Amino acid sequence: MTKRISLWSGPRNISTALMYSFAQRKDTKVFDEPLYGFYLKNSNAKEYHPGAEDVLNSMETDGSKVVEMMINENSKPVHFFKNMTHHLLNLDCSFMKSLVNIILTRDPVEMLPSFAEVIENPTIDDVGYKLHTDLIKKLEEMKLPVIVIDSKSILLNPAKQLENLCNAIGIPFDNSMLSWKKGSLPEDGVWAKYWYKSVHNSTSFMQYKPKTKPFPKHLKPLLESCQPHYEALRKLSL
Repeated sequence: MTKRISLWSGPRNISTALMYSFAQRKDTKVFDEPLYGFYLKNSNAKEYHPGAEDVLNSMETDGSKVVEMMINENSKPVHFFKNMTHHLLNLDCSFMKSLVNIILTRDPVEMLPSFAEVIENPTIDDVGYKLHTDLIKKLEEMKLPVIVIDSKSILLNPAKQLENLCNAIGIPFDNSMLSWKKGSLPEDGVWAKYWYKSVHNSTSFMQYKPKTKPFPKHLKPLLESCQPHYEALRKLSL
């Protein structure tokens, strides 16, 4: 039986590194943000996301067709879909019954400044924290399990946390997940040149280093909005 894993992440949460990690498994095929085109087509994000036109021209923008692919793809025993929670928009979430749903989060004190380097004035919908807690409520209403993991815990101990994650998913841990070759993946979206530089220069999960720069003042109101959602997520994490 095919195992379909959907990682519901916010941006700048090591989701790309995690995709690279799963791509090393011989039993796994990875998919890079298949709902991104749908999201751009149906929101005003195309006005400020870098390379939006290239993204729209490179992929399926009909959300229902993307969902159909996600629940019917059978090319490998394991499929790993790297998704952004804000890409869901108003899609019917019932398709998640066919998926193993994982929420990847990160302390907004560290995440927000990183995201603002590309998109200067993000909103709470851009960064995903409230959308994550809303998604958990939807999954609970559907009586579906959800796995929550904090990106910091992976960086602090990749082998242990990836083993914990694989156990929670119901697949065996594979040591190949701990490293990859420097450079891009064939599965990278066309947006990789704007977002994936650090992953392309890496060969494994980077060692965790606390942020040392002062937190940007203009992001503090957003931080205050995100913190309660992050705390709720952190309490549920592996």
